[in-house]
Amino acid sequence: MKKLLIFGLVFLISGCNKDEVSMEPINEEMPLVKKAATYHVNLVKGIRYADALSHDDWNSSSAKVLSLKLDAYIPENSLVNRPTFVLIHGGGLDIGTRTNANIVNMAHYFASRGWVVFSLDYRLKSAKGSVPAAWKRYTSNEDALKIYPANRDVKAAIRWLYANAETYHINTDFISVGGGSAGAFLSVSLGAAEAEDYTKELSIIEDPSLATTNLNQPARVHTIIDFWGGDSYIKTLERVYGMQRFDSNDAPILIVHGTNDTVVQFNAAETLKSTYETTGVSYQFYPLQGLGHGPWNAVVNGKSLADLAFDFICLEQKLTIE
Repeated sequence: MKKLLIFGLVFLISGCNKDEVSMEPINEEMPLVKKAATYHVNLVKGIRYADALSHDDWNSSSAKVLSLKLDAYIPENSLVNRPTFVLIHGGGLDIGTRTNANIVNMAHYFASRGWVVFSLDYRLKSAKGSVPAAWKRYTSNEDALKIYPANRDVKAAIRWLYANAETYHINTDFISVGGGSAGAFLSVSLGAAEAEDYTKELSIIEDPSLATTNLNQPARVHTIIDFWGGDSYIKTLERVYGMQRFDSNDAPILIVHGTNDTVVQFNAAETLKSTYETTGVSYQFYPLQGLGHGPWNAVVNGKSLADLAFDFICLEQKLTIE
């Protein structure tokens, strides 16, 4: 890694065995986060992470270019070894924005504790984004077709993060993704998909906007926060191409779901739990007894959902907590 070359001299002088060192007096081996809100959060709005096509009809020759945007919540500190959390809004891929109040609250919670947090927009169904021929052959249902562009966009956002990690002082070995509802489905896809998924099914000739998506960068994530989501997006990909995606290399997952959810049935969470039991990847599972869809204010064993996510991420990533 370039970081190893950059910090190799510091390693020899200080004895630190991490590929990045802090500009502050503490040279922590793992990224340092705070148990309580500590840092002032600087918000940078409307950062372009990629372009994408919006068609008059699915794959029609008439299309316009959209700029895909994200907001950055940056802790005001001088650390150069920071974890990151990418938050993805819900809305069934039909509605929603990166400024959803619940997403914004979660972003401030984590940024004030040391994470660099990004909240992103992606193409919704109304954009009629480019889809591969295999998807068109598989179905003409718009509620299935819309899955591909949204997944393509959030994966492009992760590659953008890798490409810009030095700018934001991010350690790319500590990437979390999460959200509620559709945002959770997209996060599960990021954690289970292979490198080529939602990326190489279209050529740059078919979709020239792919050239803006940092195709030379990885898109691996390390922890998933799933609030009332499921696996149906990645399962659709599996059905289109006839290939299993869940395996022992997937990211660990926190699953939180209301037992009375009538939008995304509770059995979606149970199915995902069963999948993780089969693959042997680490997970935690919290049924929210009697609650429905989107209970952002839920409390589990005296902890908020943000607290649960904090504990899970720190445990799985072995972060240093002060």
